[in-house]
Amino acid sequence: MAVERDPLPEAAAAIPRRLCHQNLSFLRDRRLKRILALAGHDLRLGLPRQGEGVAVWGASPTAWRGERAAARAGAPLLRIEDAFLRSIRPGRMGDAALGLILDPAGVHFDPARPSRIEQILTSDPLDNSNLLARARTGIERIRFHHLSKYQLHDPALPPPPPGYVLVIDQTRGDAALRASGATQATFDEMLVAAREAHPQARILIKTHPETAQGLRPGHYGPQHESPGVALLTAPHSPWHVLEGAIAVYTVSSQMGFEAILAGHKPQVWGQPFYAGWGLTVDRTPPPRRGRRLTRAQLFAAAMILAPTWYDPCRDRLCSFEAALDQLEAETRAFRADRQGHVAAGMRLWKRARLQGFFGAVKPLIFQDDPMRAAALAQARGRGLLIWAGKEPPGFPAPALRVEDGFLRSRGLGAELVPPLSLVTDDAGIYYDPTRPSQLEQLLLAPLPPGGRDRAERLLEGLRAANLTKYNLGGALPDLPADLPPDRRRILVPGQVEDDASIRLGCAGVATNLGLLQAARAANPEAAILYKPHPDVEAGLRPGALARDQVLRHADAYLDNANMAAVLNEVDEVWTLTSLTGFEALLRGKPVTTLGAPFYAGWGLTRDLGQVPHRRLRRADGSLQPRPDLLHLLHAALIAYPRYWDPVSRRPCPPEVALDRLASGDIPHPGRLNRLISKLQGRFASHARLWR
Repeated sequence: MAVERDPLPEAAAAIPRRLCHQNLSFLRDRRLKRILALAGHDLRLGLPRQGEGVAVWGASPTAWRGERAAARAGAPLLRIEDAFLRSIRPGRMGDAALGLILDPAGVHFDPARPSRIEQILTSDPLDNSNLLARARTGIERIRFHHLSKYQLHDPALPPPPPGYVLVIDQTRGDAALRASGATQATFDEMLVAAREAHPQARILIKTHPETAQGLRPGHYGPQHESPGVALLTAPHSPWHVLEGAIAVYTVSSQMGFEAILAGHKPQVWGQPFYAGWGLTVDRTPPPRRGRRLTRAQLFAAAMILAPTWYDPCRDRLCSFEAALDQLEAETRAFRADRQGHVAAGMRLWKRARLQGFFGAVKPLIFQDDPMRAAALAQARGRGLLIWAGKEPPGFPAPALRVEDGFLRSRGLGAELVPPLSLVTDDAGIYYDPTRPSQLEQLLLAPLPPGGRDRAERLLEGLRAANLTKYNLGGALPDLPADLPPDRRRILVPGQVEDDASIRLGCAGVATNLGLLQAARAANPEAAILYKPHPDVEAGLRPGALARDQVLRHADAYLDNANMAAVLNEVDEVWTLTSLTGFEALLRGKPVTTLGAPFYAGWGLTRDLGQVPHRRLRRADGSLQPRPDLLHLLHAALIAYPRYWDPVSRRPCPPEVALDRLASGDIPHPGRLNRLISKLQGRFASHARLWR
């Protein structure tokens, strides 16, 4: 896929290449140095010389050293601050920033001088329709995924009953408060004003996340609670909290900016960047600001135009949307794994990759026996992971079933090549049509904000890179010379015959030979091409058909063929439940199914098997909504799986996995895995030992 990044702000691009600093913390901040280097700057400790600039951190207590050095040398001064979507945890807990605001004019929270954001809001037309569409989608995505500067909140935590006035606390000594001249008296006065303006309403005081974590004190404590006034210290989503508020009061908190995005007109007692544009009620209006702006214009300046965003997986600067994709992936993993997991039914060779996927917050505890694992998970307050199909009959414990995703690897799982994607499902599992799955739920729900455009871009990338599940390489074999070019070509992909999707999803025809015979009987004039499953072809799983047996019903036997190349050469696919049917749909090919794969029953395939009635009609008998191809792709490749980048060793969005699979920039399996996979070939009939 093409590199996605916005151009650097004009002012940032004009900053001298070499930047000097007098801040020892810059030496330890590798992310900051890397972002500056990618933006074209060389950061070094010392005093500036001719043609060099000085870098300081915002208006921090140590910034005076750099300010003085710049003034003495007549050097340009660059102030650096975190962007407004920063990380999972605060920097004081060790997380690096996803983006920076490089500001040669001022700093966004200090009204003493215009900042880069203020300059954009004042002078940029902010009338580009594409920019404003991006801004509106960005607002919707951030709200939908409950993202904020930090992500320590829990969207699953029920919000307080609505109808309250929200008063937002901030941390003591914060530079933004010093810049606005705010003190404890300001916060006390703001609380009194909120009570007087809303005498009948409850007052909730939102504690700052760093205060809740014990990192820095705030301005409100238990002494401020009284009948009708309560501290809100639990990690509620800020978006849930804002939805239930009837009024919002803040000094200069970023949550005041989010209140605007949520539809409020907050009462602002300081002079933050978002005050003075007609979107707030300002106790002290900033004198330079008088322009009237929309929420989308404010967001475009603060989130798209001003920041410099960084892609930590691909180690490059990127667009706001690419940074948001990354933050969504990391936040999803953090929220799912923050309590830790006990993992059952996991083979030894899978455990290192599973630890990478699920053990970043708390390392996984492996316990082979599912019942013991369930008891241990309950005792430790952890979740339970179990490899799909490893549950004992009637297994009572709630669990997340784990399976390979649909963009998996460059190589076979049966050859112990670890996956880049895994799915987790607490309802069922995608290949089991006998019960609902989370994938079905995603297909029956509306697409999330920005989902259609994102799916369309991913589809273009998949087609351009010719990717499939395993990406084994190979080429399209020469077809028989006597095969007329005008005959309709039908691909029949073989499957592993003991595969769970066949056992659970095929009520009639359930073998490769039966599929081949059915395809020929229904299409006597077509050219039928049979391709064996790569696991079967490698001798690792059952389901092999002899070549002469195949050629009684087919026109060609495609061994060692590149699946992507084959799909580009055929007109249609007939399958039991193979993922090849899904890959054919992504390439615009008609697909006939004889079983009930996850992509059947939605109106996108011709279904000869028994698909679940629930995919067709609701409980009241009305028709279910019909997801289109982009909806199917979004559910199956974006919303359902989780991805893990083996290069940066962190959660990643599917776009990164696509790039890795397309380029082949993936670490190869270790020598032990390769040795074990060779032994498997000698003991294929005992596949249960490694699956």
